[in-house]
Amino acid sequence: MFANSAPEDICVLRLSAIGDTCHALAVMRNLQDNWPDARIAWVIGKTEATLMGDIGDIEFITFDKAKGLGAYRDVRRRLSGRHFDVALCMHASMRANLLCRTIPAPVRLGFDKARARDFQWLFTNRRIPAAAGEHALDAMMGFARHIGARPTELRWDVPVGDAERAFAEQHSGPRTVVISPCSSQRSRNFRNWPVEHFVTVVRYLRDRLQANVLLTGGGSPLEKDYARVIADRTGARDLVGQTSLKQLFALIATADLVVCPDSGPAHMATAAGTPVIGLYATSNPDRTGPYLSRELCVNRYPDAAERYLGKRVRELRWGQRVRHPDAMALITTDDVISKINDFFRI
Repeated sequence: MFANSAPEDICVLRLSAIGDTCHALAVMRNLQDNWPDARIAWVIGKTEATLMGDIGDIEFITFDKAKGLGAYRDVRRRLSGRHFDVALCMHASMRANLLCRTIPAPVRLGFDKARARDFQWLFTNRRIPAAAGEHALDAMMGFARHIGARPTELRWDVPVGDAERAFAEQHSGPRTVVISPCSSQRSRNFRNWPVEHFVTVVRYLRDRLQANVLLTGGGSPLEKDYARVIADRTGARDLVGQTSLKQLFALIATADLVVCPDSGPAHMATAAGTPVIGLYATSNPDRTGPYLSRELCVNRYPDAAERYLGKRVRELRWGQRVRHPDAMALITTDDVISKINDFFRI
């Protein structure tokens, strides 16, 4: 679309979640590397803006869903009188689709019809080509390719302030391992590994490897319960519910390794350049795994698909989840310890 000319104004729409906004940032860095003079505005969720919103060469237009209809009015007000060459609608949900129509651009580019959830194809006027078997980051990068941006080296460059850096250094040490044990608390999510297994792995990290283990996560009751059990029984440092997203990013950036299920911290670690041992059974790491650490992932997704769905991975819809509460227990502590030993070359 812009193969022979450079776009001057680009609007990107990606509200959430943390992992997906990390993917979106990689796309925007690719656009900047192709067209350094292009101006980019990003319509983003309020929570996600606390991590990304101080990036100096991107304009942020924050959508606060807690405001209800007022959030849409706020975005329309910010966009009033503007003109963009193209809108990259990289978020297919009804909330995002409604926002897509408010972006003043002649081209509103969305996903192909198969991936355009919640009828996104009704709200866009162009679509990226259909593709199968792509990682979520590659799917988003399809927007950049469609408008003429060439591949460049992946980068994120999330800024970290002096205060966040000092916070991380206060908690860092030799062989620092950040463990974020819980995924988001959505209905029928089933991405969390049993807490007893984490206890075994953390004991191994501390007793055998003398690792500095930091427990991180949000302030939900489940996350606090996990952290209390693990910390009480292993002596790991409990920082659950005690960090901002910026502080968490700084901790991850200074760590040697992150261990977590399919969740935002896996992709934050990728953006920070920190290796990740991802724990995957209910979701496919080839689609949602940490992009640069997929060889470190423990992948029991094929086992879960056969046991609980009666199908092989190739027979499933791409990205289909195994929604069974026992699936993550297919990952053994030996699976994870083996990956830890491989990483630290034990």
